[in-house]
Amino acid sequence: MSALSILFRRELALAWAGGGGPLLACGFFLCLTVLVPLAAGGDPAGLRPVAGGVAWLALALSSILSLERLFERDHEDGALDLIALGPAPLELVVLAKAAAQWLAVGVPLAVTAPVAAITLGLTPDQAPLVALSALIGALGFALTGALGAALALGSKRGGLLIAVVVLPLFIPPVVFGAGALERGVNGLSPGPALALLTAYVLFAAVVTPFAGAAAIRNAQG
Repeated sequence: MSALSILFRRELALAWAGGGGPLLACGFFLCLTVLVPLAAGGDPAGLRPVAGGVAWLALALSSILSLERLFERDHEDGALDLIALGPAPLELVVLAKAAAQWLAVGVPLAVTAPVAAITLGLTPDQAPLVALSALIGALGFALTGALGAALALGSKRGGLLIAVVVLPLFIPPVVFGAGALERGVNGLSPGPALALLTAYVLFAAVVTPFAGAAAIRNAQG
């Protein structure tokens, strides 16, 4: 078994340890999407025009919750130094951690997304589009979030710094994802918006490993 596969399996196990990060993210996601209809009076017709934007904003905020632990835990106990000295390039380590974050947190959020969207007034027949767009967008959030976690490495207020760094970078996928849902609701093809969302993910997949590895090396001195 390669070093990267061992690291990937370890990250998946750690994601569910210490309080269950995926469950916390999904619970937070559902709470946000339930509170909005309650605050708006519970009118489905009034919620439907903004349902996509609210769902994607909730998805973005929920994706941030477990990012602080992505590198900081290994940095504090010295494991990150050993990983950096290992046979796997640090760029691939960053990519593996982001992929594990997506699989452990992003995929459960994507599975939860159709339920959340229905509470916001969308119909069950739009559930496949909601799940697909959330699955793609969650991968973008995981990649960009990994970069933010690497940049905040060693900071005393890492969680706050991560939010400040990644929230502006989350704007494009939120716009593209909400646009895909809006087009689907209006009977138009969501293809163009999904293509832009996929392009964002591909761009993040290219930039994050190198920028994240550079940030980690800088934090290690």
